[in-house]
Amino acid sequence: MKLRRYEGNPILSPHPDHPWEDLAVFNPAAWYDETTREVLLLYRAAESGPEYKCCFGLARSRDGYHFERVSDQPVLSPSIEGFDGATIQDPRMIKTGDWFFITYACRHYPFGQFWVPGGRDKYLKPAECTDSFPRYLRINATLTGLLLTRDFQTWIRAGWLTDPLLDDRDVVLFPEKVGGKFVMLHRPLEWVGPQYGVKEASAWISFADDLMGFRESKLLITNKYPWETAKLGVNTPPIKTEHGWLTIYHAVGPDKYYRLGAVLLDLKDPSIVRHRTPDWLMQPERDYEIEGYYRGVCFPCGAVVIDGTLFVYYGGGDKYCAVATCNLEELVQHLLRCPA
Repeated sequence: MKLRRYEGNPILSPHPDHPWEDLAVFNPAAWYDETTREVLLLYRAAESGPEYKCCFGLARSRDGYHFERVSDQPVLSPSIEGFDGATIQDPRMIKTGDWFFITYACRHYPFGQFWVPGGRDKYLKPAECTDSFPRYLRINATLTGLLLTRDFQTWIRAGWLTDPLLDDRDVVLFPEKVGGKFVMLHRPLEWVGPQYGVKEASAWISFADDLMGFRESKLLITNKYPWETAKLGVNTPPIKTEHGWLTIYHAVGPDKYYRLGAVLLDLKDPSIVRHRTPDWLMQPERDYEIEGYYRGVCFPCGAVVIDGTLFVYYGGGDKYCAVATCNLEELVQHLLRCPA
């Protein structure tokens, strides 16, 4: 079982006339409106400046393949002086009622062009901070925040979801409460070692009575198969099926490539993994996945179902937006034949 790439990929490319997205557009969140039959793509856009500042752009599609930008300006940029003042990136999106709830990664200080030798050196270094600085400031940790919007024009920055003392990202929310609780998946980079039961950064699950109240977590999945030798995290908000919550996850292999797998989580207790693909569903193979600013990455942040087809929207090579598809029921049936 494999995801099938759209032959018209990439579906969005950097725009040379828009300074805020002239370097890269990638890692898109997605939402499908069943009433208007329109797909919204909220994508990460990077400028070509040395700070490597990112913001969010918005595009629309009537068929899930052909997208048009809604504006020549970003729909959201980093705040002026907040915890997300340097960059915002990698959105994941759900909708409850009229409100979109969007998790996103962010940083206090510029990251710099990591693929350029010395591209990060001119910005904050741990040695330049005094011991009195909080550790997350000294290491410029990636935090995860929560955004709320109805129209992608007016925004509420609700604050950070994850522990600000950790580098914690790959955060997704379930589209509805489970057992009366909000549910969050996340990947704390520093929860590694015997005390956590994992050798590499892994995917954890947390339950809370309030969206800003996640305090305790349980290990969900960690490295298990040969293509999963380094960090691992969940990519897409779960989709509810008859047989469980379906989500796509990534793992980094020995060749540093980002590959994709899938899991089915228990409907009533999603901390229980019912089924998991032993082999990858997709790996970097095309030029737009290999010849980017990260060589060898397929990284989705959104997936939608249209007329029984699963559309997985992903970033290729940290430079482009692309899409791959499969029949949803075929993927679920494939998973049901796989062990947990």
